[in-house]
Amino acid sequence: MATANLQFKTNYSVLSKIEPFYKGGKVQVSKDEQFMFCISGSHVNVLEICTGKIVHRIEHDDQEDITSFALSCDDELLVTASRALLLKQWDWKQAQCTRSWKAIHTVPVASMSFDPTSTLVATGGCDGTIKLWDVVKQYCTHNLKGSSGVVHLVQFHPDAQKLQLFSSSLDYGIRMWDLRSSQCVCVLQSHFSAVTDLSFSGDGQTMISSGRDKICTVWDLKTQNVKRTVPVYEAVEGVVLLNEEGDFSEIGVQNKGLHFITAGSKGLLRVWEASTARCVFTQVPPATLTSSDDGEDKEDDPRSLTYLLPLANSSRLATVTAEHNILIYQLPALMTQQQFVGYNDEVLDVKFLGKADSHIVVATNSCQIKVFELQTNSCQILYGHTDIVLSLDVFKKGSLFASCAKDRSVRVWQMDDDSGQVHCVAYGLSHTNAVGSIACSKLKESFIVTGSQDCTIKVWDLPQNLSNTEQEQLTARTTEKAHDKDVNSVAVSPNDKLLASGSQDRTAKLWTLGVEGLGLLGVFRGHRRGVWAVSFSPVDQVLATSSADGATKLWGLQDFGCLKTFEGHDASVLKVVFVSRGTQLLTSGSDGLVKLWTIKTNECVKTLDAHQDKVWGLHNSRKDDKMVTGSADSNITVWQDVTKVELAEEQAKQEDQIIKQQELSNLLHEKKYLKALGLAISLDQPHTVLTVIKAIRQTEKSEELLERTLLKLRQDQKESLLRYCVVWNTNARNCHQAQAVLRVLLTHLPPEELLQYQGTRAHLEGLIPYTERHMQRIGNLMQSSMFLNYMWQKMRVVGTTARMDQDEEMDTSPLGSAQPFSVTDKEKPSDCGDKEEGDSDCEEEEMANGSNVNEEEGAEEVSATNKASAVRTRQNGAQTNGNHSDSDGSSEDEGEDKSVDHMAFKEMNIISKLETLAS
Repeated sequence: MATANLQFKTNYSVLSKIEPFYKGGKVQVSKDEQFMFCISGSHVNVLEICTGKIVHRIEHDDQEDITSFALSCDDELLVTASRALLLKQWDWKQAQCTRSWKAIHTVPVASMSFDPTSTLVATGGCDGTIKLWDVVKQYCTHNLKGSSGVVHLVQFHPDAQKLQLFSSSLDYGIRMWDLRSSQCVCVLQSHFSAVTDLSFSGDGQTMISSGRDKICTVWDLKTQNVKRTVPVYEAVEGVVLLNEEGDFSEIGVQNKGLHFITAGSKGLLRVWEASTARCVFTQVPPATLTSSDDGEDKEDDPRSLTYLLPLANSSRLATVTAEHNILIYQLPALMTQQQFVGYNDEVLDVKFLGKADSHIVVATNSCQIKVFELQTNSCQILYGHTDIVLSLDVFKKGSLFASCAKDRSVRVWQMDDDSGQVHCVAYGLSHTNAVGSIACSKLKESFIVTGSQDCTIKVWDLPQNLSNTEQEQLTARTTEKAHDKDVNSVAVSPNDKLLASGSQDRTAKLWTLGVEGLGLLGVFRGHRRGVWAVSFSPVDQVLATSSADGATKLWGLQDFGCLKTFEGHDASVLKVVFVSRGTQLLTSGSDGLVKLWTIKTNECVKTLDAHQDKVWGLHNSRKDDKMVTGSADSNITVWQDVTKVELAEEQAKQEDQIIKQQELSNLLHEKKYLKALGLAISLDQPHTVLTVIKAIRQTEKSEELLERTLLKLRQDQKESLLRYCVVWNTNARNCHQAQAVLRVLLTHLPPEELLQYQGTRAHLEGLIPYTERHMQRIGNLMQSSMFLNYMWQKMRVVGTTARMDQDEEMDTSPLGSAQPFSVTDKEKPSDCGDKEEGDSDCEEEEMANGSNVNEEEGAEEVSATNKASAVRTRQNGAQTNGNHSDSDGSSEDEGEDKSVDHMAFKEMNIISKLETLAS
């Protein structure tokens, strides 16, 4: 049997996450080039470049969006500005805010920059003013006015001795400010659109400005005149001057003149020679792009570049695209070194890729496909589709996968096992509407099946030899109108002989895959909404379907009947896959949950909650030890099966418990109560601690031993013991042990120390009512015992009448000789106390007194303490030497009454102390 040695999965844990870290705005690289700072809504994420992991997250308490930030040149300080008009200074390595102040600007800050000495920070506001702040002495040093509109660019001259600041606003001019006089020295006029970036030469005498008017201007800062205007024929967002001493011959630099690199709307880096205004190098576009795409200049092109950042120490460049992707290039060849995806938008599908599942391929709300390396989170972006990619599937070997998109096309991609590079090797075009689902053959890489919104299913044969250099065009072998509405999902059986399809028409269908075409075998009916996913069992003749009605169903392939129904999601079930050799199911839904089901018991074993929106993507690894989920919240989560780990931990925990239990038994047997009590508390087993307390109280001189033991415990152990006492005190069976422990703690520990314990006040509030209840119960018990004592006295008086005639003395001593708590007004003094025992007159007088007391009890209710005092008075005057056998017979009852009275006295003291502490 397949399940003979199979262990069901019970839990998954998050192994890694790919989260959005950049949603547009400013990006800055630290001076040591190890970290990258990116704005993401209300926080600034600090990305470690070498690993691609988010190491710090700087977030404003008010949850207001951050409009700008600046990192000091020494990488020590970070200053952020939010829409709440607050500036905050951070120790970003500890993610702690060290200072905050009002920005004085009347509207949000649009730009920020630090000076080379890291003491001044400039803020450019949307109100047209520029303010300079001394972050060391913490005051505003300058308030520069004169700009018109939003000041979107502020930058200090790299030479700190010059004390110059450059700014640009909506008037398209570049203002040069002299900070010594707080005056605008001049306005550099050349651009006819927004100025986007400034770059300075090494000697500080030359500056290049870039603008969206498709020109770059070279300025002589000495004469404040234009040296050269370079038309670049694209809206330029970033410009970087190349080091004149470096060797950049690989990118067309043949002489020592001034050269610079531009990044703009075309999405390509280009190298320009300033002296001749000539482009000497253009970056090679991705191989999948056609020549017609290269010539277009679209404003909303997702490949357009928005930032260009120099990493001078390592001779690298970083670019930011309009789709929030960050690419790092290595100079001088401009080879792509790393790629990071700042924001995935809505993740529509995700699959494991590579022989060892080392990569994942992701389809997002974009025409690009992203391939992530799980080790470093580095991403490879694949171009080819011209509209949103909707679905993915991977062949069995893991290096070949297929994609389909809204552009009605199908593409097949090949990953090189050595380099990890992915290339498009085949494509197909014949659907008349968006292709929403795709499935690959299981045994061999021989065909793919697609389902489209045109209600058809197509089968595509793959050529045997696929080349990485040329793209093969695929033709559909079979086309079948399968459903009345959109085909949402298709799946191929493990033996490549059957095909299943699910549609918005609420049905799933089973087809034969033959050379002559598709043959319909049967229809699965039963869902109340559209079917989102279908999946074959890897071992049984069973099909699983998930639907928008919130149910997952299992169907038999022989009779097309529903075998089982799994209900638990609150919304549509979007994906379903088999795990554990077909004995369990994983489902994901629109409620953001992933559920693990055991088929045999119809039980939901585990619900995993790591997403905030629809979970569109769900895939299991080939080794069945991992899964990956992708959601509309832009998060991709890799999960690890921790069933074996948790089982091993549980076994180790049980073994440790057994060893400690045996050690505890040995300590109790050896009467080492202190160690036994400490061990029981460390095990966090209140019942075991109670057993140790009971064992201590059963010894001789138990009170002294209990005091010595408890007072030697550590403070944390006393805290736990106090917490246990609250639980014990709620049970009348264990309240004696709780009260004994409380007496020791309240007697020997000062109130100041007790109040320092965690949760002491709450514990006291829980102790007081139950202690008062126990006190009331003891009082009622004493009242009952007094009544029984009186009845016993009466019974004995009647039974000994004959013996009294024979001058035999009657023993009228009560069952219990309780010590009185206090003297009451109802007690009547007796003169018989000083007389000899056995005096019959005293005996009769005391009996009369007892009768009078009984009448008073009938007239009004007397407290337990007053009754005890009254009885004690009668007992002192009524003891005789006669009938010794009766006196001996009542000794056990006397001991019980003593213990009751003693307990009552202790509990009265405990209640008073508890109320004092609680108040």
